[in-house]
Amino acid sequence: MSLISAESVDLTYGRQVVLHDVRLAIEPGEIVTVVGPNGSGKTSLVKALIGAVQPTRGRVVQAQGLRIGYVPQRLHIDATLPMSVARFLSLPRRVPAAEMRAALASAGADGLEDRTLSDLSGGQMQRVLLARALIGKPQILILDEPTTGLDQPGAAAFYRRIEALRDETGCAVLMVSHDLHVVMSASDRVICLNGHICCEGHPETVASAPEYRALFGTGTHGALALYRHDHAHGHHHDHADAAPAAAAGGG
Repeated sequence: MSLISAESVDLTYGRQVVLHDVRLAIEPGEIVTVVGPNGSGKTSLVKALIGAVQPTRGRVVQAQGLRIGYVPQRLHIDATLPMSVARFLSLPRRVPAAEMRAALASAGADGLEDRTLSDLSGGQMQRVLLARALIGKPQILILDEPTTGLDQPGAAAFYRRIEALRDETGCAVLMVSHDLHVVMSASDRVICLNGHICCEGHPETVASAPEYRALFGTGTHGALALYRHDHAHGHHHDHADAAPAAAAGGG
């Protein structure tokens, strides 16, 4: 059974149609990346999937007792609030120290429990948010543009960590991004969203789809170095060192 699915979901805010006839399903253990320009409904889709908003039409179905780990795009912390990482991870319920340390280690944030949130770098904060999502041992991790504000090496390292977590725990991953160059080569599927699902499939399939080209243009092939095989040299580009693409639809 699918972990979570959207069945003919429409979502409107007032008269604005944000999502129309969205149908998708996330299976156990798979990594799915949703790409699309700003304003394409990506965050609204995430909110619908986690139950934060109700579809105007259609429905979202979650597997019974589904454990979701959610990593928001960013968290605004009052810099004057002297909250430690350990305290933050223990809200709203206390977390045993061993469980907390294990989650921080899995997120690549070892030893940060005594640091103050306001002292963390952007990359460290994202790993702490990831640790918080991991505490409940989720069956699916949902991440809404988690590398916003990180540089290319920081983003690549974060995505490698996510890929490793899937391999270690078997959890599914649903990732949202508007930056094409951060789409993981490990993605089992890419969904191209612009109010509706324009196309979906294996990254290489989506990259060559007319609907994708119509949305992002043909000048974005550099973004797809993540998937393009260099047959002349018999190797492929690793997602960690792929060159950043020109901004594509980020607007």
